Amino acid sequence: MARLESAKTSYRGRLAPTPSGLLHLGHAATFLRAAKRCRDAGGTLILRNEDLDPMRCQQASVGAFVEDLQWLGIHWDEGLGVGGPHEPYNQSERTPLYVEAWKRLLASGLIYPCDKSRRELRENAALAPHEDEEDAEPIYPPAWRPPAGTGSDATHPGEQIWRFRVPEGEVISFHDELAGEQTFTAGVDFGDFLIWRREGMPAYELAVTVDDIAMEITEVVRGADLLKSTARQLLVYRALAAENIPAFAHCPLVRDKEGRRLAKRHDSVSLRDLRKSGMSAQDVRAMALSGVLL
Repeated sequence: MARLESAKTSYRGRLAPTPSGLLHLGHAATFLRAAKRCRDAGGTLILRNEDLDPMRCQQASVGAFVEDLQWLGIHWDEGLGVGGPHEPYNQSERTPLYVEAWKRLLASGLIYPCDKSRRELRENAALAPHEDEEDAEPIYPPAWRPPAGTGSDATHPGEQIWRFRVPEGEVISFHDELAGEQTFTAGVDFGDFLIWRREGMPAYELAVTVDDIAMEITEVVRGADLLKSTARQLLVYRALAAENIPAFAHCPLVRDKEGRRLAKRHDSVSLRDLRKSGMSAQDVRAMALSGVLL
């Protein structure tokens, strides 16, 4: 794997695909911007495989996204196929770090075990105002919270749900390098959120925060659909007493002709399909960054 040749700075960026299917133009747009911001800063780019969910992730997709990234002209300094000081770079192999973080959150009294199913939550709680994401989680009713201290004697998260108790009414603000000033209110824009899943694995908010701390990421570049996740994760950074919190840059979403954001669930045309149709990597890069589908 070729390494970036520019003189390195303290900037550390990352690419973090989930191997649940083939990459599409939306992924390309985000990863190209992430690589460019890192290159322009003379930094170190890390490739991390976010393969936590065994029901969704496919080993074949790992090789596919590595090949697609290379075809796009994206190269990384650390991570899959390269190694580095923060191995392993597969999230499925990093469970001990997530359990240790869970223990710290438990000791702080900020998390609790939850016995409510997704179905119960969707049937009994409302979505946050203006929520338009298909996979958005409803606001968890504060009345459903168990008494303080519930679960404090647990020694392992096990195979059950654990939620982070948000500070009701607290305003979480941050400057986004691409989307500008952002403000969310805990308990209004989002409620108590998952940090551990019933399947016995950490939720996204916990895993990526733990990994970005451990891998010393200085800027997170990802899609604008994750702006609210940043507000949640800032609470986790604080709870874990992180010394350094990365900057954030959320890219505009690439949408199809119907206005829907590109997603694997919609069977969006993959980079592999575009490549097979005869499009060059240069053409795909231009189309992905323009956000205009041909």
